[in-house]
Amino acid sequence: MFRPVVTAAVEGLTDEAVAARLIDHAGGKLGDVYGRQGKGFLRRQIDGYSRAARRSPWLVLVDLDADAECPGALVRIWLKRPGNTFLCFRVAVREVESWLLADRESLADYLRVRPGRLPNNPESLEDPKRVVIDLASRSASRAIREDMDRMGPGRGRRRRAGSRPYARRLAQYVRLAWRPDIAAQRSESLAHTIACLKRVIKEYAEAVS
Repeated sequence: MFRPVVTAAVEGLTDEAVAARLIDHAGGKLGDVYGRQGKGFLRRQIDGYSRAARRSPWLVLVDLDADAECPGALVRIWLKRPGNTFLCFRVAVREVESWLLADRESLADYLRVRPGRLPNNPESLEDPKRVVIDLASRSASRAIREDMDRMGPGRGRRRRAGSRPYARRLAQYVRLAWRPDIAAQRSESLAHTIACLKRVIKEYAEAVS
């Protein structure tokens, strides 16, 4: 079966793993990946990505953080000319880690913590990264605890969540165990992203057939 190639632009390594998993889940094949230098870099390049999406499918994935009150507001700030045919510009509320937390059972199993410790509504969290780090600090796995300890002292403080041990751990989880359809039941922004990717992939496949 034909699987269209989807180019991605992401903030960092964790987001790259999520983008790859979602593209595969939606019926596409990951192509080149741009960015990996933070949100500011993507903001500066968004017009170019948008133009490129006139010819082929693109997924641009960013965190909402506290930059706007909702994903739609952030999209309007970034995209001056929305509606390019094959662009899927999606915003995780408030960080992509909320999408991972939304698959409570599998993330709890991977981190080796009790499922009851994970939040029921991850999109309501102000700092999903900190929640993941704090969960990992309670892991029954010494290796997981040690990777998170390298990120800085003090449970509950803001940590350097972009560090490589953290990103490697979450990327491994995404590849091996994360279930997007299950997570989408607790994450509206993820459900919208999956729907957008499926639509763009389908429309491109029909356009080139």
